[in-house]
Amino acid sequence: MAEKREKSGAQRGAARSVSNGAARSASNGAARGVSKFGTLFKMLGLVKPLTAYMILAVIAGTFAYLAVQFIPILGGCAILDGLGLDTALAMKTIWILLPVLALVRAVLRFAEQRLNHYIAFRLLAIVRDRVFGALRRLSPAKLEGRDKGNLVSLITADVELLEVFYAHTISPICIAVIVEAVMCVYIGSYHAALGILALAAYLCVGVAVPLIVSGVSGDMGEKVRHHAAELSSCMLENIRGLDETIQYDYGRKRIEVTREKTKNLLWYQNTLNRLTGLNAAIANTFILFFDVMMVAAAGWLYLNGRVGFDGFLLPVLALLSSFGPVSALASLGTSLQNTVASGARVLAILEEEPQTEDVTGQPVVEFHGAECKKVTFAYGEGMAPVLQNFFLSINENKIIGIMGESGCGKSTLLKLLMRFWEVQKGKIGIVNTYVAGARSTAMVDINEVNTADLRDMESYMTQDTQMFKDTIANNIRIAKLDATQEEIEEACRKASLHDWILTLPNGYETNVGELGDTLSGGERQRIGLARAFLHDAPFMLLDEPTSNLDSLNEAVILRALREEAKGKTVLLVSHRKSTMRVADMEISM
Repeated sequence: MAEKREKSGAQRGAARSVSNGAARSASNGAARGVSKFGTLFKMLGLVKPLTAYMILAVIAGTFAYLAVQFIPILGGCAILDGLGLDTALAMKTIWILLPVLALVRAVLRFAEQRLNHYIAFRLLAIVRDRVFGALRRLSPAKLEGRDKGNLVSLITADVELLEVFYAHTISPICIAVIVEAVMCVYIGSYHAALGILALAAYLCVGVAVPLIVSGVSGDMGEKVRHHAAELSSCMLENIRGLDETIQYDYGRKRIEVTREKTKNLLWYQNTLNRLTGLNAAIANTFILFFDVMMVAAAGWLYLNGRVGFDGFLLPVLALLSSFGPVSALASLGTSLQNTVASGARVLAILEEEPQTEDVTGQPVVEFHGAECKKVTFAYGEGMAPVLQNFFLSINENKIIGIMGESGCGKSTLLKLLMRFWEVQKGKIGIVNTYVAGARSTAMVDINEVNTADLRDMESYMTQDTQMFKDTIANNIRIAKLDATQEEIEEACRKASLHDWILTLPNGYETNVGELGDTLSGGERQRIGLARAFLHDAPFMLLDEPTSNLDSLNEAVILRALREEAKGKTVLLVSHRKSTMRVADMEISM
């Protein structure tokens, strides 16, 4: 067996930090590299399962807008009839159509909004499910050391902002195109020049304005989302570190940091708000300009006998009442900034490649030991190796203890055995039994073992046991979701935890609080050990299982481990000499 120790724990930490930082930078760079339109088209692709609902929303919205736009036109027809001029509709018909159109507008507008929001919230549920699936694929290697506050912001605020796109962008664009095409045809039926003028008005307000403002705003939306995520991370740190902040009178410094991040966010948000105001001002200026142009053009045609009085009055009323759909598009120049930035961040997570892909479709493997052969591993390209040319044979039904200083690669070895990371050189394998005429054993590369099988044959206890805001029973049950109460209690007895739990007012139904803050470090560790026993895997990987225990409780846990781990293979990692008393074989790293 040979292994080269890493130069220092600090160097390893730096390597991991650089690796994670590089991963984040690559992800952010990829998000920035994707154009806004590219992001929008990718977001649009998620609508495919709900296409039928989207078509219904567009139809309802189109007829709703046409209904409201033809109400003033009917009023114009009434004026023409009152002046004794020929009109296609009698006054009686006009009075019947006016309330009908108003009712149709109300019903269809409600239907459009109902459908759009149904689509939006269904898609948000789908996106959340895909985001959590992506986080599951990326975990733990790609998420180790990543800014948790930033991830929380992505999962909550960024996903929520997608509602603007799905409920207030897709169908309004389709509706605007159809409605304004109809209005161009209607206005152009009186004179082609008027139809062309109307088309120019719609293109300026609904296309040119949002494109110009979007170009001026640049990546302002991305910066707003970035600084919002930074503030979220800061607040999460403030809450988690409240005890230390009070103890060391660090409050003023934390307030300064929070204020600075808040100030940065406010500056970018105010800049975006000013651009929003500018967007509205430019759009309204164009609307007023084209209204005046339509009055002037229609008046000139009427005075020159090119059109009748109806050709002057009705096109003007039609244009004045038809800017609703394109006005909604005009605001997209800035309102979509945050949405596109959020969409890019979400898509970056969905498209990020995991460090290790799940393995499926391979033959089932039985655990009869494991081996590491010439294993070399570093956390990032160009970083110092944590393990180099490392050999280890893990014999079945033995407790193997691994000692070493912090940073020498003990925890890394367990993560490689769990295949959280892949080795750069060498091989890690599981000893499997084959029956082909005669019983024999051979090593199967861990990369050729089904991921689900690997998780079933290994119980991994980390240094820091993660607790969920739930009962003690449910916190242990995550190791085996269908476990009975009797199985949970048996696992707790093996971890010397059962008697202590019975002293609690609610026993196994006691809530541990957020992140298990009602429990001591030792109690959390024993719950982690109970999970490992409940999982009942043949191969137990225990990372510093007694680091938070005093000598008395350590002795109790080690005795339980010796007695209850019979028939199992245990790889026990620790920097404490006393923990090695339970090992059948001790290895120094």
